Amino acid sequence: MAITRREAFTLAGAGLAAAAAGSMATPAAAQSTDGAMTFVQVNMWDRGPDVMAAFDMSNRIMLGTPGAALKDDPGAPMGFDVTQNVIPRGKVKFIATNTSTYLEHEMLVFPISDVTKALPYNTDTERLDEDAAGSLGEIAETAPGETGTLELTLEPGVYMLACNIANHYAMGMWTLIVVI
Repeated sequence: MAITRREAFTLAGAGLAAAAAGSMATPAAAQSTDGAMTFVQVNMWDRGPDVMAAFDMSNRIMLGTPGAALKDDPGAPMGFDVTQNVIPRGKVKFIATNTSTYLEHEMLVFPISDVTKALPYNTDTERLDEDAAGSLGEIAETAPGETGTLELTLEPGVYMLACNIANHYAMGMWTLIVVI
């Protein structure tokens, strides 16, 4: 089930409450039983050097940045597309393909306790502080056209997938998933 970033934020709030109450059903396409693994395809993309060069870095598109949480920015120079944003708790295998023609990308997974709060970000390096933000794992730098995988066991909650190469996160290269 693929949803927009705006829908993910709405679902994140409702999903956490419902998951805590045990009342949210698992989408049929994502069901996992008896230790089965859920597979999530991720495309890591960018719009090329011209769009990236024109991006105004004063308009960062980061979690917790005013306005960023409420829009799907069609002008974002880079991002993630996932096959499903709502998955069942348990074993998850992320299969991430870098669809860029010239840039490396990576994918880290962070637990999110509050979608309105910014994660620790170092403006000197233009990167998230992976340790302070609680990174659960990553698919390291992946060359254009290459694919990497990451297996995790996730509990109910909201998680962010983000590229933490300098400036990529700030340019909108992140998405949310909800585990129920």
